[in-house]
Amino acid sequence: MKVVLFGATGKAGSRILKELIARGHQVVAAARNPEKVPNQAGVTVKQDDLSDVDKIAELVKGADAAVSAYGPPADNTDALVGVTERQIKAFAKAGGPRLLVVGGAGGLEVAPGVSLLDSGNVPEMFIPIAVSHGKAYKLLKDSNIDWTYFAPAGYFEPGQRTGQFRLGKDNLVMDEKGDTRISMEDYAIAVVDELEKPAHSKQRFSIGY
Repeated sequence: MKVVLFGATGKAGSRILKELIARGHQVVAAARNPEKVPNQAGVTVKQDDLSDVDKIAELVKGADAAVSAYGPPADNTDALVGVTERQIKAFAKAGGPRLLVVGGAGGLEVAPGVSLLDSGNVPEMFIPIAVSHGKAYKLLKDSNIDWTYFAPAGYFEPGQRTGQFRLGKDNLVMDEKGDTRISMEDYAIAVVDELEKPAHSKQRFSIGY
């Protein structure tokens, strides 16, 4: 499978890149600073900062799937909204492929009709990115492209690759103690699983231990 990966040098993106390579996929790694992408077999590196619709469309044309692991600056989280708008236009122009977005947990339900963000349990420093992710998700839902929004657990950091996790839909996945976490390594497994066997076209789904 030929997969275009945006944000290939980020914390989540670099782990998704590693998982794709391990499973033998051909990857076009798009990064703002391409020199930061390690030289690896099966990887073609392209410079792209997601600022130009035509360039994005050219990058994804002919690919089997694309993953966006773009992370906006902490002081301008709504940059994510502009990137999502341009991606939607570019993928429509290119006639595909499928786009899987590395999302956020803030919009997931912790009770019927109550999102994690609405519950008041999101630390203040993370509220701006949670709000921006909500805006990006709405743009995808309202679009005509083939998208999938993959929301991680509340605690989403580098860790161990265990292969043991649970998937959900619009709900925040928590354990019996109410903890909500997933390692980026296990998240990457589920990303590539979804690319290989699509089960959530034009849907959001979630993950956690």
